[in-house]
Amino acid sequence: MMTEMNVNQLLAQMRSMAEVAKGVQVDQAAEPGAANFADMLKTSIDKVNDVQMTAGQLSEAFQKGDPNVALSDVMISMQKASVSFQAMVQVRNKLVNAYSDIMNMPV
Repeated sequence: MMTEMNVNQLLAQMRSMAEVAKGVQVDQAAEPGAANFADMLKTSIDKVNDVQMTAGQLSEAFQKGDPNVALSDVMISMQKASVSFQAMVQVRNKLVNAYSDIMNMPV
């Protein structure tokens, strides 16, 4: 299951990145408990991968005739994998758009 990202932490990280891009030194210790954006993104991608791997394993077990795996469990896990992957793709698209907008800003 995907956890919700704290919007304030995300905004703080984006502001920090903007300051670094301007050449201003930013004190990372200024926000204790603030999560690193790259770490949050990697964790989210890892969770999507785990969901997809689980769905694949359940599907394979069902195809092999494992009596402990129900078709409903396989279908639910496949849908979870699909939804989580689509959400990840949308996040990637938003990040690419934001990067493109930042790169096209006049200096």
